Parts: sequence; C-alpha cells; structure tokens
Amino acid sequence: MFGYLLKRLIQMTLVLWVVSVIVFLMMSFTGDPVFMVVPIDATDSEIAQARRLLGLDQSPLVQYWRFLTSLVQGDFGQSYVFRQPAMTLILERLPATVEMVLVAMVMAVAVAIPLGVYAGANPEGRLSRTIMAGSLLGISLPGFWVGMVLIYLFAVHWGVFPSSGRGDTAELFGLRISLLTWDGWHHIILPAVTLSLGTMAILLRMTRAGMMEVGRQDFMKFARAKGATRHDVLYKHGLKNALIPVVTIFGLQLGDLIAFATITETIFSWPGMGKLLIDSIYRADRPVIVVYLMLVALIFVVINFLVDLVYTLIDPRISLK
Repeated sequence: MFGYLLKRLIQMTLVLWVVSVIVFLMMSFTGDPVFMVVPIDATDSEIAQARRLLGLDQSPLVQYWRFLTSLVQGDFGQSYVFRQPAMTLILERLPATVEMVLVAMVMAVAVAIPLGVYAGANPEGRLSRTIMAGSLLGISLPGFWVGMVLIYLFAVHWGVFPSSGRGDTAELFGLRISLLTWDGWHHIILPAVTLSLGTMAILLRMTRAGMMEVGRQDFMKFARAKGATRHDVLYKHGLKNALIPVVTIFGLQLGDLIAFATITETIFSWPGMGKLLIDSIYRADRPVIVVYLMLVALIFVVINFLVDLVYTLIDPRISLK
C-alpha cells in the first residue's frame, strides 16, 4: 500500500509539474501583464520599474523558477483587477461551483443508473429504445441551449424557478453554502439540471452497455438458476460487475464539470469559479487564470487517484499492485 501511494504521489507531482510548464508558457504568450498594473498615462520609467517588480526583466528560466517556487509556496500573486490574493478569490468561489456540480452528479446518477440497468436488461423493449433515444438527445443538445430553454420555460414563462443568482446562503465551517437554505435549493435546480443532462446520458449509455455485456456471463445464468430474484440478479450480481467503466466515466465527468462549468455559470449568473474565469480572461487577469488552471489539474489527478481506489472496492480481483 505504501509503495503504491508513493508511486502515485510521484506520478501526480510529475503531472502537476508538466502542467505548470504548460501554464507558464501559455501565460508568456498572452501579452505583457505590466500594462494591467500601471496607469494608462504611465511613463517609460514607471513601466520599466513595474517590469522589474514583476520579475519580467529576467530570463525565461529565472522567471519560471520564481513562478514554480511561488506555486510550491501557495503564493499565486495578487489579482490585477480585484487587488486581492488570486488564491483567495478562487477559494471564495469554489464552494458555489462544487455544490452545483455535486447536485448535478447526484441527479445524473439517480436517473442514469436505474434507467441504464433497465435498458440493459431489456434491450429490445419499446421503453428501452425510448430511453436510449432520450439519452442520445441528452448528449446532442448543447448545454447553453438547454439552459436558455429552461430559463424561458421555468423562469420567464411559468415563473417557477429564478433565472439567475445563488440565493441565500448559510455558513458552515467558515464556508458559505446555499444548500443549507430553501432559497438556495430554489436557485440551484435549473443550473444543476442543465449541467447534469450530458453526464446523465453518458452514464446511462455506459451502464446499459455494461449490463448487456455482463448479462451474457455464466455467473448471471447461475444466479437465475439458483432462484435469485430479478432485482438481486440485476443489481447485486450484474450492476456491481458492470460498474468499472461507469465509475471511470463518473470520475472524469466529475472533474470535467468542476473544471468546465463556465458556460452554465455564465448563463445563470452563478457566482462560481467558471464565471470568475470568464471575467478574468476578458480582463487578462493572469494570476487568477493561473490559480484556476493549477487547481483544475490538481482536482483531476486527485479524482483519478480516488477512482483507482474505488476499483479495488468494487471488484476484489483488482489489487493496487
């Protein structure tokens, strides 16, 4: 176990180092950040002084070394626009994004797994074909269009849900959480549904494919011959053995939604990391962009590590070795 953890830690460190190099190179070609921190009427001497303070008068290797040491120390610099530590800005927005993604993933799993099991167990049924047609529609429809349609129907036309904002929040362990208030739940439904549809369709199709493959195995036939109920055959014997690819896709989708919920957050004016990223890109706020990219990379490597651990819990034949 210790050897496996050490190996994965080294792999994660290498991945994050490669990402830091890519981020540094990307930021080096996005313009001169000096003009974001000096007044419009700044003189040449003031511009040169700002360049020295930012370390931009050094060689690229020296600049990268300073960049890397700052990352290791957790110092990402001050936001050019908000004049606050970039990490603080991201961490303030992180709970809003995470809670929306978690609600979306719960919705996706709660709908996709039962429907996928049913469609896999009855592949030729009319209802199964309808379910698969719906899943294809869920994959095909762009998220921004779904969001606008939901806003028009449920916010503008029927007035059931609000069209934007996060609603009231309550404090928990120093974090502002909207899921602790009824108004927060009222605001999160539409963006969470918008975010969940694509993932729901993918998980449904993966579950159906896994159940169809597992259904042809001998142990499933033996379970039926032994007199196990249909529910036990499908969920206790079949689903457990079909979950490996589903868990893989779940982990990737979880990281993907946390990282790239930008469109949904922009449409619903949800004050999460994605909306902050869009605003920062428009304003060329490099420190905030750097924090976002590095945090997303960290989230992905941690999720992949956790998915590998879940494999061993689902299937005892898989060991950490």
